[in-house]
Amino acid sequence: MKQRPEPLPKYDAAIAIDALAYVLASLKDADEVRAFLEDLCTPAELEAMGDRWRVVPELLRGAPYREIHDRTKVSVTTIGRVARCLERGAGGYRAAAERLGLVNDSH
Repeated sequence: MKQRPEPLPKYDAAIAIDALAYVLASLKDADEVRAFLEDLCTPAELEAMGDRWRVVPELLRGAPYREIHDRTKVSVTTIGRVARCLERGAGGYRAAAERLGLVNDSH
């Protein structure tokens, strides 16, 4: 009788994300991060991430979605997604914005 191979361990996305966070934190400057991201992501993925980050300062200053869309051409759906993350996400956008001095003290 054929013996079944051992099942592969279930993929753990949290471990992969932790590894990715670790490697990003280990890079020494923006040029290294950019090179890594260009190797890791498709052009469309990079554009989507850039669009998300581009609307963060606009949302933090309280700009209306339609105004942000008109200025950036980022979809209102994406703007809403970023706004939800700012409100009840993991805190990454806000931490990065604070690090760059983009957050008003009134928030």
